[in-house]
This record gives sequence, structure tokens and C-alpha cells, in this order.
Amino acid sequence: MKFSSRAERIEPFYVMEIAKAAQALARDVAHGPEPMIFLNIGEPDFTAPPLVQEAAARAVRDGATQYTNALGLDALRERISGWYAQRFGAQVPARRIVVTAGASGALQLACLALIEAGDEILMPDPSYPCNRHFVSAAEGRAVLVPATAEERYQLSADKVAAHWGPRTRGVLLASPSNPTGTSIAPDELRRIHAVVQSRGGATLIDEIYLGLSHEDAFGQTALAIDENVISINSFSKYFNMTGWRLGWMVVPDAMVPVVERLAQNLFICPSTVAQHAALACFEAESIAEYERRRAEFKARRDYFIPALESLGLQVPVRPDGAFYAWADCTAAAQRLGVGGSWDFAYEVMHRAHLAITPGRDFGSHAPENFVRFSTANSMPQLREAVARLSRLLG
Repeated sequence: MKFSSRAERIEPFYVMEIAKAAQALARDVAHGPEPMIFLNIGEPDFTAPPLVQEAAARAVRDGATQYTNALGLDALRERISGWYAQRFGAQVPARRIVVTAGASGALQLACLALIEAGDEILMPDPSYPCNRHFVSAAEGRAVLVPATAEERYQLSADKVAAHWGPRTRGVLLASPSNPTGTSIAPDELRRIHAVVQSRGGATLIDEIYLGLSHEDAFGQTALAIDENVISINSFSKYFNMTGWRLGWMVVPDAMVPVVERLAQNLFICPSTVAQHAALACFEAESIAEYERRRAEFKARRDYFIPALESLGLQVPVRPDGAFYAWADCTAAAQRLGVGGSWDFAYEVMHRAHLAITPGRDFGSHAPENFVRFSTANSMPQLREAVARLSRLLG
């Protein structure tokens, strides 16, 4: 059977390859003294709060399960608009909000709407691997620009200008970022957008972790800059609805009918039950629970990163959002007698029964030096993970 060159260009998602190996080992050690601890997957350990679960059950019970408009329920688009106003002081009209089948669906729609074959999209290195593959699937090419710790692992306006070429169509950023948990300073983001606009390009920004910002200096939506910014968001991270596969995007008015036409053909509509459930995300009781959980994520960060650094796993930039630690494992790998982050991750998996993610997924600029820890796990589990690392590296 012959497969398309498009499919062949998509690399494996190594996060999931590691996860499969960890799951297999977990079955073998499940009843031993050290069952597997998973700090490798970027998924909140919390699930949807009670009101959301009840809303889903009510939708099923009442038969509210048929197709919705391709743009999503009007009531949900209005609720999302209200959240931007309440949380960020940003006026984002509901007519520009498109509810999607997860942030992945939103990114696919954005790339198909904007990218011609051969177009180039600038992205920071390191960055989330699937984002560049959405570009590739739309027949574009992701151009990874090395970003340093001094730059918070984010692109700068100067670098965007320096790397802009004749085929460049725009930039795809993430703030806060996976794998680093770092955000772009608002003033720098304004400068980046100005560079992009001056060249007739598109600014796409992945804001799926925006609700989990921990520092006031960074927790602002890029939508406050200009209505031409295209923002991708999700109910997965802050709203704890990963498997519900529901997200949204905010686009300029002129882009709405283009995205609607694509969505009608590719997806018909997002999950109807998930949409009805998501309406309850914005109730005061739910928001209070989400904010309690956000504080818990921050407390985990504040414990875990100093603990890592005390073991020689330095985190060059303190994350200001999300639930990741992007740690330099060079010295730790040498102590274990292995050559880089890939072998280090497997060594930690087999000797400490701790699953982490090597840097291989996230770019080509020194990925062998870094591993990503996810702190989307309970404090007792994080403490046990630190204890195991201490015994292994001590």
C-alpha cells in the first residue's frame, strides 16, 4: 500500500512512544514497592467539576445530542465572550468565536484557512511538536527558530524580522508554552505582531494554558492587542476537560465564514454533549473550583522546581504558567553514565519507575540536553518522585 508523502513527513509523537513504554512497565511493577509515577503527559490530574458533569448527564438525558451549528452553540460562544471580559478585561465579541473539536481542531482549521503549499510559519524551538505538524499537514513548512533561556524560550520581534523570508506566511506562538511553561512578555508580543502585520502575515497564538498563568505580568490574552490576532484555546487544561475534545478559536471577522465552511465539511460540529457541559464551566461555583485548582498547580510548581534544582536538574527559566518544568539533564545524565535526555528518560523509567519526557519531541536545538517534567500530579506523588530521583542521583 502506498501512503502519501504528507503522512510520511509527520514524525512520531515521541511523548506517546515514551508513554506506551511506561504503561507496559507499569503493569509489571504495579504491585511492587514502587509503582510507576507518571510525570510525562500534559494532562491535569483533575477531572471536570460536578456542575460540568451534571450538565453533560442532563444533555444526554434530555436528548440534546444532535448536531449544532458548525460554529458551536450560540450560548457557549456568548459564555466564552463573557469569560474574556471578566477574566482579562478584553472585549471579544461572540461572533468572532468558533467552538472547535479541541484546540487540535482549531489549529487544523486555522492552518487550512491560511497556509498555501510551500508557505513557511516561524515557530520557536523548543515548542509543542503537534503544532508544527498541523503546518505540515496543510502543505506548509514550520521553520523552527532557536530560542534561548535569555529569551524565555520564546521568539522576539528581532528574530521574527531576521528570519522572515519570501515564503513566510506568519508565526505560530504559544504563551504559556509547552514544554517550558514560559510566556511572552506582552510588550514583546505587541512588537512581534507589529512586525508580522507590516509584512502582511498572520499571528497565531496558542493560549490553551492561559487560564493557568501564575504571574500577573504574563497572564494577559493576546486578543487585547488587535482583532487580527488569531487565538487558539481549549477546555482541556484550565477547565480540566481533556477527553471531552472541545476547544475554540478567536478569529478576525473576515475569517469566520472561511473557518465555518471548512468546519462544516471537516467536522460538521464539535461534540454537542461536551458543548452543553461546557456551559457549566462558567458558573461561579465552577470558576471558584478552577481557581482553587490553579492555586494548587502553582503550589506544585513552587515545591517541585527548587527540589529538582537541588538534585542538579536545573530549570533555566522559572515557568510562569502551565504545569511543566523544562530541566537541563546534562549533569544528571553524566552521573548515570548515559549520553543524553532520551537515554536518561529510559534510565529514570526503569530504575526509579518514573516516567518523564525527553526533549526529542520539542525541537532540534540541543534536545538531548533537556527533559520535560509534568507537575500535573498530586503533591504526594511529586514528593515521592523527588525522593526516588534523590536516591537515583545521590
